[in-house]
Amino acid sequence: MYKHILVPISFDNDRDSKGAVAAARLLADNGGRISLLHVIEHIPAYAISYLPQDYLTEARKAVEKELADLAATLPDATAHVIEGHSGRTILDWADENKPDCIVIASHRPGMQDLLLGSTATQVVRHARCSVHVMR
Repeated sequence: MYKHILVPISFDNDRDSKGAVAAARLLADNGGRISLLHVIEHIPAYAISYLPQDYLTEARKAVEKELADLAATLPDATAHVIEGHSGRTILDWADENKPDCIVIASHRPGMQDLLLGSTATQVVRHARCSVHVMR
C-alpha cells in the first residue's frame, strides 16, 4: 500500500508505539521501507543545571540503541534520532524525506489537549501525506 512509512516513536508508557509499528508493517508494500523517528525534546536551560553532566549524552545513547534494536526487528527499517520540538520536527523530517504515510501513536486526549494540543494532532493537521493514528 505504501512505499515509505514514517513511524514517530515515543517511549512514553501511554503511547502504543508497538501497535504503530505493527500497523506500519501491515500497510507497507512488499519492499516498502519504514523509518522510525524519535525526537528528543530540548530541556529548558533552567532545568539542565539540575541534571548530571553526562545526562544528555547517556540518554541519547540509550534512545539510539533502543530504536536501532526495534528497527533491526523489521525488514528494511531505519532508525533516526533528532532533537527539537516533537510535532514540528516530525513534520519537518517528513517534508525533507517524503514518506507517503505517517503512523503515529497517540494517548487518549484530555482537557489539557484542548488548550495545548498534542503531537499527533499537530501531525494530523499539517502533514502533507496520509496519517494513521493509533490509540
